[in-house]
Amino acid sequence: MATDEERIALFLDYENLAIGARDSLGGAFDLKPISDALAERGRVVVRKAYADWSAFDDDRRMLTKNHVELIEITQRMGAVRKNAADIKLAVDALELAFEREYLTTFVIGTGDSDFTPLVHKLRELNKKVIGVGVKNSTSALLPPACDEFLFYDRLEGVEPAQARRQKKKTSASDQADEPAIADGSGDLDSLSALVTATVGGLKRTSGGAVLASSVKRALLRKDPTFNEADYGFRAFGELMRHLENANVIELSEGSAKGDPEVGFPTHGRGEDEAFAVLQTVVADLEQKNESPVLSGLKNQVRKRIPDFTEKRFGYGGFLQFAKAARAKGLIDLEWDDDKGDYVLRVASVLPE
Repeated sequence: MATDEERIALFLDYENLAIGARDSLGGAFDLKPISDALAERGRVVVRKAYADWSAFDDDRRMLTKNHVELIEITQRMGAVRKNAADIKLAVDALELAFEREYLTTFVIGTGDSDFTPLVHKLRELNKKVIGVGVKNSTSALLPPACDEFLFYDRLEGVEPAQARRQKKKTSASDQADEPAIADGSGDLDSLSALVTATVGGLKRTSGGAVLASSVKRALLRKDPTFNEADYGFRAFGELMRHLENANVIELSEGSAKGDPEVGFPTHGRGEDEAFAVLQTVVADLEQKNESPVLSGLKNQVRKRIPDFTEKRFGYGGFLQFAKAARAKGLIDLEWDDDKGDYVLRVASVLPE
């Protein structure tokens, strides 16, 4: 087992997160986007969540399945439940910081500025602190106090409730239009998307070279049942070489023999062509005085690239592909409450 990976303790001020997700995103809080983001940073060895669980029956079951220890904060006569939860969380976090030196990173899930002193104290104890909160319910004082702050709304896999409903409406037609894939290669497309997202996350968080061994560890943290043999490969290196041959990733010599560095190919995948077609489709719809929305846009792209699928480029869905086009400065993308969908426009400011 690697000794240089982060060892993470996760503490959730659950009522703050759950209410924030409900009010801002219109849905229930989901732990998986946070778990996946942390899996790209290290091993989560402590998981604790604090709330009066009588108010969160469904959430309690979800968290238990994810091996989160539920700390009960009951309402007592003359006591303020919120303050009791805050105090208990802070005491437990500091106790672990003193007792378990092997813990390198503390993740505090809350948007409450009352936890700012805890963050400062943990950093004084030479612990890295990552905050997680819903954007609209996060105090402006909290993120600057942390070493890193993740807005739950922006994590991969988190969508507004209206976007999720719209996605369900269009999923059947999208699946019907998907090119037929034989011999189980659909699983390989999903694997390609998973590996691409994992490598991208590791590159964002590590600030250095991403080795194949690091990718394997991150995949196992996301899904402990992961086994390359399930996809027909005898070893992880064989899987990596297959993805390189498919132009999903690019391998180069790493710091240790048999552990190559993993990156992304700079050419040959057809991704730039697909982005350009998306931009052209949006521009054509705008010229027709139509308001391009995400639903149905994939079919418009397929009229120009019949075998188009975003999974070929390692994206989990078409929304993720569109967000990548926005990151490249090709289009603008924003949610429209009236339309109940994402609206796209050709970017008003092109990248330099």
